[in-house]
This record gives sequence, C-alpha cells and structure tokens, in this order.
Amino acid sequence: MGNNTDDGDTDAADTGDDLRDRHEDLTPADRVVVSYPEDLSDWGRFQVEKPAFAAYLRKTKTDRVRQGDAWEEFVGVGCCGSTLDVPLRVEEIEGGETFGPDTEVEWTVREACGIRGGWQVQSRGGPNEV
Repeated sequence: MGNNTDDGDTDAADTGDDLRDRHEDLTPADRVVVSYPEDLSDWGRFQVEKPAFAAYLRKTKTDRVRQGDAWEEFVGVGCCGSTLDVPLRVEEIEGGETFGPDTEVEWTVREACGIRGGWQVQSRGGPNEV
C-alpha cells in the first residue's frame, strides 16, 4: 500500500536512515482529489465519503503522493465477516506533495472495476450489478 519514494540506489539500511521520517520534509497539499470506482455500492460510498475516512487518509498517507498513485483501503466488515477493500486513486494533487491535517479531500468517480461491495443483509441491493 505504500509508495516507493526513494529514487536512488542506496538502501535505507546502508545509510541508517529511518524511512518513516522522510515525510516530514514534504509539503502538505491544499487539495487532493481521490477517486473510487463507479461500481462501488451505496454503502461503500457512504463509508468512503465520511469525514472520518478523509481524516484517516490525512493521518496515514504521509508519504509523497502523486497523480495516479493507487491503493486499496479497508472500509468495513460486513455480516458474516466479509470485508470491503476499496481501490482508491489520486486524480489530482494541488499545492503540495502529501496529505496534511488541513488538506481538503475531494471525491470523484472513475470507471467501474468489478468491485463487489455491499452487504446483502444491510443494504438494499447488496453488491451493485453494473
């Protein structure tokens, strides 16, 4: 789920650098547009678009973020222990290089990808059929 931000040939173990601290030199973006697939269920969209999920991204995506970066994020556990991991992608980043505490997170929809998200018992139609 992480991004490789090291363009050099030197291994962190060779230099003694702690890669977890690299994000401190990055400028937080003013705005990041993140997309999810068109076939994400209504329940999945509800989970992703919650303010708490945007806050989660601001706290956890502290490496360099570039347009086109993609990752899957866990958004919940359904009945019977089924999980929903949503493929997210950065469509735009403005005014910086990473998420920060004040970064505005904007959502947009991209092409369907065959995700089957939704809870049969708790959502009207369960997984969307597109």
